[in-house]
Amino acid sequence: MTKQTAQACVVAVISFYLFMKLTPSIPQPQSYHDFADKREFLGIPNAFNVISNFPFMVIGLIGVMLCHHRNYLNFSLQGELWGWTCFYVAVTSVAFGSSYYHLGPNDNGLVWDRLPMAVAFTSLVAILIIERIDAKKGTLLIIPLIMAAMTSSVYWRFFGDIRPYLLVQTVSCIAIPLMAILLPPMYTHSTYWLWAAGFYPLAMLQETADRLIYAATFHTVSGHTLKHLSAAMVPLILTVMLAKRRPLHAKSA
Repeated sequence: MTKQTAQACVVAVISFYLFMKLTPSIPQPQSYHDFADKREFLGIPNAFNVISNFPFMVIGLIGVMLCHHRNYLNFSLQGELWGWTCFYVAVTSVAFGSSYYHLGPNDNGLVWDRLPMAVAFTSLVAILIIERIDAKKGTLLIIPLIMAAMTSSVYWRFFGDIRPYLLVQTVSCIAIPLMAILLPPMYTHSTYWLWAAGFYPLAMLQETADRLIYAATFHTVSGHTLKHLSAAMVPLILTVMLAKRRPLHAKSA
């Protein structure tokens, strides 16, 4: 570990400590589990919130398979392969974790929904570090970042405090587009990062407007169902990017 990396880790730990020390604990609001669309379909409770997770499984499984067929996706570094594999495994797990949660929404199920999402966030952060800052440092950070993501969800479940999870989510959602904008890319089609990053805030807005959207569509589709579909656009766009992009030096050759 270089001196700069060690300093960055110390700063991160101190910042996290101060954040936890100076801010009040935030419990999970139980009203979160009360979704607008509770319709049953084919014997499935909350059917549309469950079924709308299907795209995560399809995209995630395709991504995992394509990661290990280099003729389809473009990687230059071994660390990228590991990072993207972790991302697609997490995306696939979201399908199962979120479906399980929505069958009977409660805190016990929500942890299995949030845990893979947090892993997906931090996998993307590690990938951008590998691609745009330092390949070796980014590769070494894959496991620590994923462990931090998993710990944030487990911490909430055991201590009833969602601050670490919110921190992981917020920092990732800010860091990903900032790195995509400010740091020089090594591949073409870099704007796909921004398209992908834009769909997650849209998904959050749809989740917030769950009941409003459900009423506005005359009880056809809820905001939470649309949230799942918008969030699934993130891995879909990134997969298209991986298939289309080329190293920038190859572009000028």
